[in-house]
Amino acid sequence: MILTIEGTLDNLNDYIRAVNRNRCKGNALKKSNQEVCRMYILQQLRGIHVDQPVTLHFRWYEPSKKRDLDNISSFGRKVIQDALVECGVLKNDGWSCIAGFTDTFYIDKKRPRIEIEIEVGGSG
Repeated sequence: MILTIEGTLDNLNDYIRAVNRNRCKGNALKKSNQEVCRMYILQQLRGIHVDQPVTLHFRWYEPSKKRDLDNISSFGRKVIQDALVECGVLKNDGWSCIAGFTDTFYIDKKRPRIEIEIEVGGSG
């Protein structure tokens, strides 16, 4: 299964700045990013429930090299995984349901996006 989220999400630095300003702003930023993910999950994976451990392969297509790789992926993985659980695709985002993940990064100025390949049957 492949889930595609068009555009980019905020990164870890954005989240940290928001939390440092006000904890509620940080929570709102996380929720808004999670809602974007949720929208795409409901469009593309509606009705899918995975009971086996999965490995998530994240492909990050950024419009430029301005953002650090770890800032892009760390916050992005968190909100995507939380949204997958919220939508019922995964039971939880702990060790019993997520065997692991990979990140690869690309530049696509015309169509930034995140592609998440959900590989079912990872060892957990």
